[in-house]
Amino acid sequence: MPLFVLMTKASPELLQDPRGRKEAGNEWKHEVERKCPTVKWVAHYAVLGPYDFMDVYEAPDIETATKISYISLRGGACDAESWPALPYDQYLKLAEGAEK
Repeated sequence: MPLFVLMTKASPELLQDPRGRKEAGNEWKHEVERKCPTVKWVAHYAVLGPYDFMDVYEAPDIETATKISYISLRGGACDAESWPALPYDQYLKLAEGAEK
């Protein structure tokens, strides 16, 4: 299944209450599981920088990844982007093929 990275910036209101953040995160995950049952979660990180959280997941298609971004925006994120990700070995094979 294709791999995606979800970069999320939480709203300031959500970040001010860590207990509320945990509850909102659980509600978000349950909604994603219900609406996108084919998604397989690989990793979840809190990160420093322009985004607050990074999730790595497998989804069957770009439409499902887009739906996860929209669910995130409705769940308290002020920014949510899903990016396709390619394992580095596959990237190298594609790059080599393009050079020939």
